Amino acid sequence: MKAIRVHHPGSPEVLQLEEIPIPPLQDSELLIENKASGINGKDLLFRDGSYRTNFPYTPGIEGAGIVSKKGKKVTNFEVGDRVAYCHTGTGSYAEFTAVSASRAIRLPESIDFSTGCACLVQGLAAHYLTHSTFNIEKNHTVFVHAAAGGVGLLIVQLAKLKGAKVIGTVSTLEKAQIAQSVGIDHTILYSSEDFETETMKLTDGAGVDVVYDSVGAATFEKSLKILKSRGLLVAFGQSSGFIPPFDVNLLANSSSDRGSFFLTRPTTAHYLKGQEFTERLLDIFEYIAQKKLSVLIGQKYSLNHSLEAHIALANRQTIGKSIIVL
Repeated sequence: MKAIRVHHPGSPEVLQLEEIPIPPLQDSELLIENKASGINGKDLLFRDGSYRTNFPYTPGIEGAGIVSKKGKKVTNFEVGDRVAYCHTGTGSYAEFTAVSASRAIRLPESIDFSTGCACLVQGLAAHYLTHSTFNIEKNHTVFVHAAAGGVGLLIVQLAKLKGAKVIGTVSTLEKAQIAQSVGIDHTILYSSEDFETETMKLTDGAGVDVVYDSVGAATFEKSLKILKSRGLLVAFGQSSGFIPPFDVNLLANSSSDRGSFFLTRPTTAHYLKGQEFTERLLDIFEYIAQKKLSVLIGQKYSLNHSLEAHIALANRQTIGKSIIVL
């Protein structure tokens, strides 16, 4: 089968299209013939060595396709089932992937493979960020960095479904229009406007209840400064680099009448315990079926254009979700 292989950490050029054997199947696994594979920021961190993995490996932590074979202990899936899967380690940038049946779910007939793939990792993240990390309620004011990105667009929509006011940053007018199309209340062009200044104007100096920050180092301190007293900064990504060590007294913000901030760094593994994986995905599928949630696939690539996909994502040149179509 054809697959992308990475033999050592490095820049996108280390992604190599190769012919390798179809992976062997364990008793509790499914062999999936992939129709779509998702591209995520985590893929870049494995590739460049920021996250540890064993080399050589095939990138990709999510996909959708058809069950080609099943292990002897698998009883809840059949050969021919349409399924989606995610958070299975690595391996979806390939024609076939062996995945744990516990990390797979049947796709409703109303959801195509591309959409099914595109709503997994980012959909799960948006769900637990808005329902569990901070349970958004009506009249909360929510701030979303990269509001036109894959996770950002889903957070905006879920926050609006819960009745919140949403402010978000985008890099271009085109991206502002996309965020506005899913209901965001205010967009800030971070390339030409200071998001701290603009947010405090929009909130009449009150600040926001929660900040969802996937950018990291470049936005951390100002993200704290736009919080209400006892507000929460959710640092769930680091597209600009990891947040450096900091003085915990920043959370006090003692020079202002706003302070006593909370900070969390949520990790998927701690929000998908037991039945949470399936329950959250069923929620997402239902939102999509009811047309309450739209999944924007902004970029589609072939397997042999994975390099271009990684470059575009690293340079924040994408809109919505990026996928590989097989």
